[in-house]
Amino acid sequence: MTTTESTRTTVVGDKAPEQTFGPISITDIVRYAGASGDFNPLHHDDAAARKAGFDGIFSIGMFQAALLGTFAAEWLGAANVRRFTTRFQEQVWPGDVLVCNGEVTAVRPGDGGSVVEVALTCARQGAGVAIAGSAEFWLPA
Repeated sequence: MTTTESTRTTVVGDKAPEQTFGPISITDIVRYAGASGDFNPLHHDDAAARKAGFDGIFSIGMFQAALLGTFAAEWLGAANVRRFTTRFQEQVWPGDVLVCNGEVTAVRPGDGGSVVEVALTCARQGAGVAIAGSAEFWLPA
């Protein structure tokens, strides 16, 4: 949904169109590491990750959080975001396909628009939720 579409009447239970990302590649993970400056070897050095007790390298949690934030902003408009929170729940591995979903949980009318609260998830396809979150948007009338 674009910013223009977000000005329509929004009600509790409205859902965002599901969006998928991936499969997540090692290149995706390393590119995000470069952009964020997070060069923890667990995210790019397979031997270091295995030595630390993991099955191999895994994605940086903030990468999934960024995908979820982008998903939410594209749904109800980046200019309308007032709050965005996330909770890391499960690791993401190379090869995972991520599925983002959102649902309106509350709408409060205000002068000239509405405050809209949404619940958000970024799940590993066929597995658990990697990132759960929420956001608040101001949607002008």
